[in-house]
Amino acid sequence: MLEYRVEARRTDAHGSVATTKDASVTLDTDVKGRPDAFNPAELLLASVAACMIKGIERVSPLLGFAFDGVEVRLHGLRQDSPPKMVAITYELIVDTAESDQRLALLHTNVRKYGTISNTVAAATELTGTIRRRAPEA
Repeated sequence: MLEYRVEARRTDAHGSVATTKDASVTLDTDVKGRPDAFNPAELLLASVAACMIKGIERVSPLLGFAFDGVEVRLHGLRQDSPPKMVAITYELIVDTAESDQRLALLHTNVRKYGTISNTVAAATELTGTIRRRAPEA
């Protein structure tokens, strides 16, 4: 079993900071919000994105899948009462010349082996697509 540790502390009425290893992230914990930090819902979406990108980095060598870049676009839908995320959709955009079948295989592996995406998918609707980045004109 792997274990993870994060510490978070309030810095003032406008924010907090989370730390792990040698890294830190400013958190938007201000009731009114703040534009220079991720709020909890945005952190959840960013965590899903990081999981998917890391999954691609992990499975690409195993599949012999060649790519130059990845972008993940996410959209979360939150209900007010009780407050929770009811759906998350994503679009994986991969810079690759691989075939459509290989792209679908990559997507299957990312969905199957993602720690965070599997955890989130067990709690809410998580759906998305994968596509090749269109060549620039």
